[in-house]
Amino acid sequence: MMRGLAEYVMTGRRQAMIAVMLLGLIPLVNLLNPVVVGLIALRKGLQEAGIVFAWAVLPVGAWAVAGDVVPLIMLIGITGLALLLRETESWEFTLLAAIAVGISVEVCFRVQPAVIDALMAQLEQYIQAGNLQDLQLDAVRSVMLSVIGAVYMFLAVLLLITARWMQALLFNPGGFRSEFHGLRIARHVALGWIAVVLLAGSGAIVPEAWTLYFLMPLVFAGIALVHAVVAIRKLPIMLLATFYIVLMLPAAVQLVVLLALLDSWFDFRSRLQGGM
Repeated sequence: MMRGLAEYVMTGRRQAMIAVMLLGLIPLVNLLNPVVVGLIALRKGLQEAGIVFAWAVLPVGAWAVAGDVVPLIMLIGITGLALLLRETESWEFTLLAAIAVGISVEVCFRVQPAVIDALMAQLEQYIQAGNLQDLQLDAVRSVMLSVIGAVYMFLAVLLLITARWMQALLFNPGGFRSEFHGLRIARHVALGWIAVVLLAGSGAIVPEAWTLYFLMPLVFAGIALVHAVVAIRKLPIMLLATFYIVLMLPAAVQLVVLLALLDSWFDFRSRLQGGM
C-alpha cells in the first residue's frame, strides 16, 4: 500500500496534489497528508514541495477552521523537518528540530483547551471517587499537556521516518536501513542534551515536564542502536518484537536513553563490527 502511494505521488505533480487533497479530508488518514509532502520535500526540494504543500494545506486548513489545528501543525512541522533532513543529512539536528513540533502542539492545546478540559473533568471525577483530593490538578494538567505534545512529537518523527523509508524504497533500496542503523548522537551534541535535560529537570529555565521533549531524540537513537546490534550480530528478528513490547515500560525507555548516551562515547557499532 505505502509503496503504491509513493509510486503514485512521484509520478507527477498532479498526482501528488490529488493525493494530498484526498488524504487530508479523512480523519486519521489525514496523517498521510504530511507524509506525502515530506516525501516530495526529501526527493525534490523546497520549490516542488511548496507547490504540493499549498494544496495539502487546504483540507487540513479546513480541519483547523473546524477546531482541530493539530493536522495543520503536523503538516508544517513534517514539511520543515523533511527539508532540514534533505539539506543537512543529519538526523541529530532533525530530531532536535522535532522538539518544536511537540511544543507547538502543547501551545495549541493551551490556547484551545477544550480537549484537556474534558480530560481533566474525567480526572476530577476519578479523584473524587478515589478520595485523592491532595492531588494538585494544575500540576497534573501541565504534565498532561506536555505528554500530549511529546506523543505528537514522537508521531511526527515516525511520519518523517515513513517518508524517508518510502523515498529509499523507490530510489535507494536498502538505503534507509543503513541510514537508520547509523543514527547516533555525537558526543558534543549529547553533552548539550544532558545540560538541557538537567536544566529542564530543575525547572530553572524551561518547565520540568519539557524533559520529555529533550529525551525523545535519545529514545530514537537508542532504538536505532538496538536495530543496528540485531543486524550486526544477525540475531533473530523476534528480538525486535520483544524489544518493542518491553519498551512500553518506563524503565525500559530509561535504559534505552542510557544506552544512547553511552553509545555517544563508546560507539558500540564500531566496536561490534571491529570484533567480527
